[in-house]
Amino acid sequence: MSGTQFEEIARHASRTSEGARLEFIHGRLGEKAGVDGNRGAVIAWLTRLFLRSRPELWLDPLQGLVVESNKEGRARPDGSLVPSHAFVGAGEWADPTPVLMVVEVTSYDSDTDRRDRVDKPRAYAATGIPVYLLIDRETCEIKVHSQPDGGRYEQVMTLPFGKDVTLPGPVGITLDTEPLKNWVR
Repeated sequence: MSGTQFEEIARHASRTSEGARLEFIHGRLGEKAGVDGNRGAVIAWLTRLFLRSRPELWLDPLQGLVVESNKEGRARPDGSLVPSHAFVGAGEWADPTPVLMVVEVTSYDSDTDRRDRVDKPRAYAATGIPVYLLIDRETCEIKVHSQPDGGRYEQVMTLPFGKDVTLPGPVGITLDTEPLKNWVR
């Protein structure tokens, strides 16, 4: 299936099934898990931090991205950190060129291991997105992937919730991850 064919299926699904948010990564069709209250709180927390620290940027929680080196993949990150007007005029699936960082917050569904820990890092690295931030609520860890090189990130830093983590350039801020302990099961 091509990216264009997937987009047609995703459009139909969103019209006929309330809340359906599909993704297409490495040739696999998947459904993005719905946002639960704690997952939404994590994204709200990050949004407030970025507004204070980097007001010229926006953590967009809705924009779909064209991903993978062949541009056939389609992903819906929990957040895309971009210059504040980067997606103006973009359609449902935007060019990822202005994206400085993508954020994923793990869900508690059966697919999160493969999707958030394996497939998405490969897709985002292949796309050239500089930083992938994974907030893993199952392991209570934050993983910062950086230095994309083809289909993988050269650097992966893993820290437990509660530690300070400095996000590398082009993001360049430090997060106190203590509050993340409040949003796990």
